[in-house]
Amino acid sequence: MAVPKRKKSKSKRNKRRTHQGVMGTNLSACPQCGEAVLSHHACSSCGTYKGRSVIDIEQ
Repeated sequence: MAVPKRKKSKSKRNKRRTHQGVMGTNLSACPQCGEAVLSHHACSSCGTYKGRSVIDIEQ
């Protein structure tokens, strides 16, 4: 099994890890009420998904 000859420095390790950061969530506007909604999820404020009412929300 291959073993590294020299220890990788902290800067080399950190440069490799620069692209592994956590990305923010992609929010889109609900077409019915305009609230921010996660993609492929029902809107929590009006209860619609793809133009249909899927959750009964009492206001």
